Amino acid sequence: MPRTVLVTGGAIGIGRAIADDMAQDHNVAIVWHTSPPKALPDGILAIQADLTQDGACAEVVKQTIAHFGQLDVIVNNAGAVRSTPLDSFDATEQHALLAINVLAPADLLAAALPHLQSGAAIVNISSMNAVLPPKGAALFGASKAALNLWTRAMAKELGPQGIRVNAVAPGAINIAENPRPDTLTELFVKETALGRIGTPQDITRAVRFLVSADASFVTGEVLTVSGGYRL
Repeated sequence: MPRTVLVTGGAIGIGRAIADDMAQDHNVAIVWHTSPPKALPDGILAIQADLTQDGACAEVVKQTIAHFGQLDVIVNNAGAVRSTPLDSFDATEQHALLAINVLAPADLLAAALPHLQSGAAIVNISSMNAVLPPKGAALFGASKAALNLWTRAMAKELGPQGIRVNAVAPGAINIAENPRPDTLTELFVKETALGRIGTPQDITRAVRFLVSADASFVTGEVLTVSGGYRL
C-alpha cells in the first residue's frame, strides 16, 4: 500500500527531486511558497503556503489528509539560506531565517502528530554548515545545528510511538535553478574527496533510504551526504 509523503519546499531543487522520486510509488503532497511548481507528475498535490505564518502548517496537514486520507512521511526541505556579515546584520531577515529553518518543521510535526502512526518517518534537510559554517553564515549554520539537535530530541521523544526522525546534511549540491559561479564550483570540487559536486538525486537516494523499511532501526541520525567534503 502506498504511503503519503509530504515534502516542503517541493517545487524546485532538492525538494522537487525528492517529490518526483517518491511519486513513483507513493502519494505525494508538496508545499511551495514563492516558486510555483512546473510540470508536476500526475497525482502530486501542490499546496501553496508560507509555513512561518500562524495556522499554515495545520492547514497543510488538513489538506493533505483530506486529499489522501493519511500522512506517513514528512520531508522538511523548505528553508532559507543567508550569508550575512556581522556588519550588515538585519534582525528581521535573521528572524525569518530561524522561523523557516527551525520553527516551521517543529510546527508542522506538531500539526501532523495526531495523524502519524507507528512506522511513520520524518527527514529534515540540514546542512554541513551546521558543523562547518563559512564566513558570514553564522546564523544559518546555527539554525541548521538547532535542526540537528531537534532531530535527535524528537527521535528520542517519538521513538516509543514507532516514529523515526532523521536528517540529511548535504554538502555542495548543484541546483539547476540556482547555479553557483564556476570558480566556486571548482573550489568545492577540489575540497571533495570524490572529486565532483553533488546532485539533488544524491540527496534523494539518502532520503529514500531513511524513510524505507531498510532504515527501520535508524533514528536520531544526521546523515552527511557530501562526497567527502573537507575530510
